[in-house]
Amino acid sequence: MPLHEAMEKESLNFNQLCTFESFEKVWNHYGYKSVFQDVIEREFSRIKGITYLDHAGTTLYPESLVREFYQDICTNVYGNPHSHNPSSRLTHDTVEHVRYRILQHFNTTPDEYSVIFTSGSTAALKLVAESFPWRPPTATEPASQFCYLTDNHTSVVGIRGVISALGVVSLPVSPEEIEARAKDVDQSEGSSCQTPHLFCYPAQSNFSGRKYPLGYVRGIQARQLYPACDSKGRWFVLLDAASFASCSPLDLQEHSANFVPFSFYKMFGFPTGLGALLVRNDTAALLRKTYFGGGTAAAYLAGDNYYVPASNMSNRFEDGTVSFLDIIALNHSFDSLHTLTGGMDKIQVHTFGLTRYTYMLLSSLCHGNGQPVAQIYSDSEFENPSTQGAILNFNLMDCHGQMIGYSQVDKLASLFNIHLRTGCFCNTGACQLFLGITNQVVKSNLQAGHVCGDNIDLVDGRPTGSVRVSFGYMSTFQDCQNFLNFVADCFVEKPVKVDQDKLDRLKSNTSSKGSSQCLLTMLTNGKPDHIDEREHASTDLVVNQRGGKAITKDAKSHEKAQTLTNIYIYPIKSCAAFEVTDWPVGALGLLHDRGWMVVNGNRVCLNQKREPRLCLIHPQIYLPSNTLLLQASGMNTICVPLKNHSEPPQSHRVCQNMVCGDRVETVDCGDEAASWLSEFLGQPCRLIRQSPDFSRNMKKGHEKEVSSTALSLVNEAQYLIVNRASVDLLQRHITNRQESSDDHQPLDTQTLISRFRANLVISGKEPFEEDDWSHLIIGNTHFQVAGRCGRCQMIGVDQSTGAKTKEPLLSLSAYRKGKVTFGVYLVHQSLEDSNSTLSVGSSVKSEMS
Repeated sequence: MPLHEAMEKESLNFNQLCTFESFEKVWNHYGYKSVFQDVIEREFSRIKGITYLDHAGTTLYPESLVREFYQDICTNVYGNPHSHNPSSRLTHDTVEHVRYRILQHFNTTPDEYSVIFTSGSTAALKLVAESFPWRPPTATEPASQFCYLTDNHTSVVGIRGVISALGVVSLPVSPEEIEARAKDVDQSEGSSCQTPHLFCYPAQSNFSGRKYPLGYVRGIQARQLYPACDSKGRWFVLLDAASFASCSPLDLQEHSANFVPFSFYKMFGFPTGLGALLVRNDTAALLRKTYFGGGTAAAYLAGDNYYVPASNMSNRFEDGTVSFLDIIALNHSFDSLHTLTGGMDKIQVHTFGLTRYTYMLLSSLCHGNGQPVAQIYSDSEFENPSTQGAILNFNLMDCHGQMIGYSQVDKLASLFNIHLRTGCFCNTGACQLFLGITNQVVKSNLQAGHVCGDNIDLVDGRPTGSVRVSFGYMSTFQDCQNFLNFVADCFVEKPVKVDQDKLDRLKSNTSSKGSSQCLLTMLTNGKPDHIDEREHASTDLVVNQRGGKAITKDAKSHEKAQTLTNIYIYPIKSCAAFEVTDWPVGALGLLHDRGWMVVNGNRVCLNQKREPRLCLIHPQIYLPSNTLLLQASGMNTICVPLKNHSEPPQSHRVCQNMVCGDRVETVDCGDEAASWLSEFLGQPCRLIRQSPDFSRNMKKGHEKEVSSTALSLVNEAQYLIVNRASVDLLQRHITNRQESSDDHQPLDTQTLISRFRANLVISGKEPFEEDDWSHLIIGNTHFQVAGRCGRCQMIGVDQSTGAKTKEPLLSLSAYRKGKVTFGVYLVHQSLEDSNSTLSVGSSVKSEMS
């Protein structure tokens, strides 16, 4: 029976109202892009027969999340991130990428916020309490104030315990006071007062699901709202996002709170015991920390009171080793959330629709004598997802209007396998407000034996708490139906009736019409026009627009004194070289050199230390058609556009990655390249390229001072050059060592050159003379030497097979007495040099420092 017809009847059949057809009449945003029921059966089979309605306590994790995380930690070796070995660097880089994904989730960047990992939201709040620069009153300035909304979690109110002995004022603020007591304040008035004050409020009440205006953030910071408008000084805002972030999108670009604590288990279900504090970077300098643990110090003395904190905000406040495997699990949590739902906007309208519908029927439900069944604790009638979250709080009443204890409801719900929550939910302020419990009654209840978390639900017939149901992204209409039928079957005096007038009014208030505005617009991805696929592309055909050709196997190098003998391009970082005879120079070095890189399933850059088989991937550049070719033995050749002019404006396609400790902005190159790489390397991979709008400069601290220079995805500098004379000398040294030992791994000069992965090879006069160069001129292009290249075990990877060897690292270290450097870095001397061409055979002139 349609809902509007049912409401016209004086006595209603509740079961006819509690149908999916009725639900669709009042809300049309249910499920996600895939078949929702299939997702539930595939990812949440363990809850079959269970009606789980405690998502505000913790949501549920999909099974694929755990499988992918298990596969990750079974495949990769993750070491302590405070070490510098390969497994530790992998951990460090993965953790740093997760920090970026967290900031991206809240629509902000590392330039604006820092991520401090904690054990949960409570630990994040405690960190703020202990490090905020509270000030006692002075002769000229007032004391700091700790102001908090009474509708706050216990962990927020508990900040009082830290500041009680500091002379700081604690001021509870009721929700209606913020706007009611607001007033215009002359911003110049009291501008000289620097006393810091902290105002804390929840983005969403964990008790009622009420969403407080995010505009309060700026209003308090600008002293336009109460209590900031009544007190001079600098006002900071802590926005508790623990409840809000589970089902709602939070935009920190728009609402830039100074501190944002939250817990990940409320968002993803897994991992548990992990949270974070987001701190605005312009606030970070104010925080004061007393205790210092492992990894938080730049320097300290054990025998003297000397300590210098780490400069990095996250390092300074994360005492000891972070829970790095849990943090790595977050990569898979974000992936699952996006894959299954499409994003927080979709989760918000899905969960709100279920909550709204449950509210409509429960609040209209009546006993046979017309008495209402439920007392709903809410400030709204669930009209809009921007003001109400996926929480419904209530108590049930019998046909005489007497409260039914929440403990009785909980016990019966358990018999029906319905999982909900009862009590005050660690929010005494909201509980007192909605249930009308005075301060004196709280104290009297304690004397009567009632404490937080027990089963004493009624004292003198008055409730001490309530019942809360809450929804998550995997909640279904069946969950609503099971819960409503449970209430009707167990607590309603028959015949079941519905308040017709109220249901009419609630139906007319439904904001489903405008809810489409909440949805994220998904743009279609246009596939780039590829050139014809060739299974075996010939290097003879790879020609640049200036007429230069790639080197074929039969081509010979030019061998002249002080000449450029070889030019190598490495289009994809850590993949095989692409040798050319001449090549255009761009602003970042050789055009398209290290413009792409391969990342693993956690978006961490792969290199040959982690994945030696990268050297077996042969990328080639075909400039006339703007195409990058990917070739490997046993694989079909695929084509990737050098520049994709149809990039979709999707946030998940643009991300940040780490290169040699630097953050770089990158763009994903699509599923075809990802599938090709994943198949060849035997692990989930993606191909990404540096964003054309992103600029990264060379680090300071090189041996020789160089001007600020833009880089591609290279580690250190625009070019790496090696001297053939140095290679020849090292080759002879290796041969001599091998002749005196049982280790026979002959390495000829050309093989050694390939190990060092240089861009430019020159025929110098003397071995290692390059160590003393300050400037070079190759043809007509001027270069500045930026320093020597420190070498690692990557030069031990055989570039033709991917096998790992000990040479030439052992011989290089022995010959140079521990100074494992080989080759020098070059940068452009001026911008004019970035529009030239380098050609094999060009003369090379050097200047000594």
